[in-house]
Amino acid sequence: MNDLLHTLSACAAVDGLRQGELSPGQLIAALEQRVEAVNPALNALPTTCFERARARAAALEKLPPGERGVLAGLPVPIKDSYEVEGVRTTWGSRAFADHIAARSDYCVEAIEAAGGVVYAKSNTPEFEAGANTFNDVFGATRNPWNIALSAAGSSGGAAAAVASGMAFIAQGSDFACSVRYPAAFCNIVGLRPSPGLVPQGPNALPFQVLSVIGPLARSVADVALGLDGFARFDRRDPLSRPVSPMGYRAAAMTAERPKRVAFSMDLGVARVARPVRATIEQAVGKLAAAGLAVAETHPDLSLADGAFRTLRAFQFAALRQEVLQTARDKLKPEVVWNIEQGLKLTAAEIALAEARRAQSRRDMLAFLDEHDFLIAPAAPVEAFPVTERFVREIDGETLETYLDWLLLGYAVTVCGCPAISIPCGLSENGLPVGLQIIGKPYGEAALLRVAAWCESVLAASLARPLEPRGAA
Repeated sequence: MNDLLHTLSACAAVDGLRQGELSPGQLIAALEQRVEAVNPALNALPTTCFERARARAAALEKLPPGERGVLAGLPVPIKDSYEVEGVRTTWGSRAFADHIAARSDYCVEAIEAAGGVVYAKSNTPEFEAGANTFNDVFGATRNPWNIALSAAGSSGGAAAAVASGMAFIAQGSDFACSVRYPAAFCNIVGLRPSPGLVPQGPNALPFQVLSVIGPLARSVADVALGLDGFARFDRRDPLSRPVSPMGYRAAAMTAERPKRVAFSMDLGVARVARPVRATIEQAVGKLAAAGLAVAETHPDLSLADGAFRTLRAFQFAALRQEVLQTARDKLKPEVVWNIEQGLKLTAAEIALAEARRAQSRRDMLAFLDEHDFLIAPAAPVEAFPVTERFVREIDGETLETYLDWLLLGYAVTVCGCPAISIPCGLSENGLPVGLQIIGKPYGEAALLRVAAWCESVLAASLARPLEPRGAA
C-alpha cells in the first residue's frame, strides 16, 4: 500500500485522514520510502527529520480525526530558509551550515497547528538569492523532468519534491518569483498570496511585504488546501490579518470562468523566450475558445523594475549585513553584491523607490478594476542547465544583471497582488511552461476559482508524480 500512497493528491490524502482510512504515520512511512527512492537523483530534500515526524504523527493519531486540524496529519516539508525547532536550518549558507533551530518560525507553527507534520527541509539558494536552487552546503536541486536542468528557485527544492511525489504540498516563499518560477519549471501549481495571509517572522523586517509565504502542489485544489492550512492570524506579525471564514479549498472546488481578463505576453517590461511565447499563445487560444473574453493589454509597470531593485537591496542589507561582516568569505558573490548594493543606498533613493512602488500598485489596481484578472507567462524561459548560475541571455539578447530574467515575477511582487502559476502545456522542447494569473489583493478565493477553471480547460497539470528523468 505504501508504494502507492505518495501518488495521492493532497486533497485525497486529507480526506482519507479525516475519514480514518489513512493515518499520519502511514503517510510519513510512504514519503520516507519515496524520498529514499528518488531524492538521491534530485537533491530536493537535503535534510529530513522523520523521527520528529513520527512522534508528531503518533500524537495526532491519539486525537479523533475531526480534531486534527484542516491538514489532519498531512506531511509538509519546510523550505530551508525557515526554522523548525530542533532541526538543522542553514539558509543554504556555509555561515549557518551547522545551525540547529531553537524555535520554529511563525509559519511553521501555523502549519503544525493546522495538523501539518514536518518531515523535511527543502533546498534553497543561499539566503534565497537567485532563481536557480544551488548552494555550497547541499549542492544543486535538479528538475524531475530532466535532471540536467534547473528546478528554478528559490523554492526549487519544494517544487521538485512535489513534482516527484516526495511531498503532497510544500511550503515555499516568493520574493521576486520564488514560488511561481519553480512551479512553472516543474509543471506544478504555486501560489503567491497577498501579504499577511500567512504569518511571517520573527525577523528584523516584520513590516516588509515583498517576501510572502505560499504553498506549492500538483493541482489548484491542493494548493488551495495548502493555503487553508498555512493561513492564520498571528498578532506577532504586524501585517497578519483575520482569515476569511470561507475555505480556500471550497473556493477552488467551484471553478468559475471570469467575465473578462487581460493578457500580456511580457507585462510591457520583460523579455520572453520564443518557445515559451508559442506555448503561452496556444494556451490563451484554448481559453478563448472555451469562452473566455480576453483583452490583450497590460498595466503601466514601467516603474516596477527600479522600485524592486532598490527595495530588494535594502531588504538584503537590513537582514544580512551582520553576516557580511562576520562571514563574508562564506557567502556567494550574488549575496555579497545584493547586500553591498543595499548598504550604498541613500534615503533619497529609498524614498524614490517607495514612490515608484506606490504608483505601480495604483496603476495595477486601477487596471484590475477594469479587467478583473491579468494573465501572463509565469516565467520567461524554460528550464535551463542546472550548471548555469542564472539566465544570461534570452533569444540571443544578453541580460545586464542576474536579476533581469526575474522581471516577469517581481513586477507583480511590487504591486502586492496575489498570483498563481498553473501548468499550461509543454514547449516544442518537451519542457513545462506555466501560466501566471494575477488577481486583486486579498481576492485569493476568486483567484482560485478562476485558476481552477483555467486548469480544467488547459488539462496540463500532473495527474501523477513524475519519476525523475535522466538527462536528455
